[in-house]
Amino acid sequence: MRHFGHLAPEVRQRLFHQEPCAFTADSEARLLAAALGATLYSPATRPRLADDILKQAAHGVISMVLCLEDSIDDADVAHGEENLVRHFADLAARPGADLPLLFIRVRTPGQIPDLVRRLGPAVRLLSGFVLPKFTGERGLPFLEALESAESAGGRRLFAMPVLESPELLYRESRVETLEGIFRAVDKYRDRVLALRLGVTDFCSSYGLRRAPDMTAYDVQVVASVIADVVNMLGRADGTGFTVTGPVWEYFRAPERMFKPQLRQSPFLEVQAVELRERLIEHAMDGLLREISLDQANGLLGKTCIHPSHVLPVHALSVVSHEEYSDAADILRPERGGGGVMRSAYTNKMNEVKPHRAWAERTLLRAEVFGVAREDVGFVDLLAAGIPG
Repeated sequence: MRHFGHLAPEVRQRLFHQEPCAFTADSEARLLAAALGATLYSPATRPRLADDILKQAAHGVISMVLCLEDSIDDADVAHGEENLVRHFADLAARPGADLPLLFIRVRTPGQIPDLVRRLGPAVRLLSGFVLPKFTGERGLPFLEALESAESAGGRRLFAMPVLESPELLYRESRVETLEGIFRAVDKYRDRVLALRLGVTDFCSSYGLRRAPDMTAYDVQVVASVIADVVNMLGRADGTGFTVTGPVWEYFRAPERMFKPQLRQSPFLEVQAVELRERLIEHAMDGLLREISLDQANGLLGKTCIHPSHVLPVHALSVVSHEEYSDAADILRPERGGGGVMRSAYTNKMNEVKPHRAWAERTLLRAEVFGVAREDVGFVDLLAAGIPG
């Protein structure tokens, strides 16, 4: 699999100075954590789940979570488990099918070994489990169950804890909770692929819901949690983890609205303006701003609940030619001793030692999402990815 792999080779060549790399579910954890991108959630009870997974993969989805937790009714859990087992067997019977990274969001630790056992040989299609309402105390049984299931199933399985508990939100318990989370995930570091933020649960503790023209960073009680999570769990000194952006709740599928204008070629500046206006009109402007703020605040990837969110997340994750140029200059071997230089674009200062961690992260993102050509921007990437 690869990001933008659903595009024709000649389209990728036109868009990318450096194309996204190919990888598999067995690639190294560091690469997979960066490559998660827009992780699309789907209720595990969907009747055509296998077909849905294949459809989304064909449209560029790289990671999916099949949810047995908040997205389904309590009474439907047993049905959801049966449905998952049946559709994993269906997928396993389709040789050569292109699948995204697949994770299951469970409710209890006991579901992990039980599902691995019931999946049987089809467990080879599973990349891991999403662990809800994770704290140090509640999370350890999930991680222990994962370790046990991994040994029994003979398949490497990753954990993606969701940070969404009230203890993490409340100021008086936040630092202690974060310290407990760090101890738990550090103990199982090799199995923790990424930490996910559950902002909807944070908002619910105060009866809040952000409007479509506001981002999570406009809700100050939420923004403070994100800042502290990154501060304590997302450090670039080797102790941190990949932290993904929160879910965006609003959607109106924009593809049909875009198609008439996107069939025109070349993509003129006036069309870019029209596209931007349509994005705003269809509740996407807030999403675009939030993705940008996620990246500015140290988050990578995003939880998504609608397919229309996937392409904007991926398009904004592509490294610009200017970013790539700066990062490559900073990491040149001859710069190892430090120093300051003018950027190749002659519009900023690149200081080698302070900017090194940023440059390393940027080149990792460039590896998995690619580097855009100098004259290619977000709108070009978005337009190319909308199904024709």
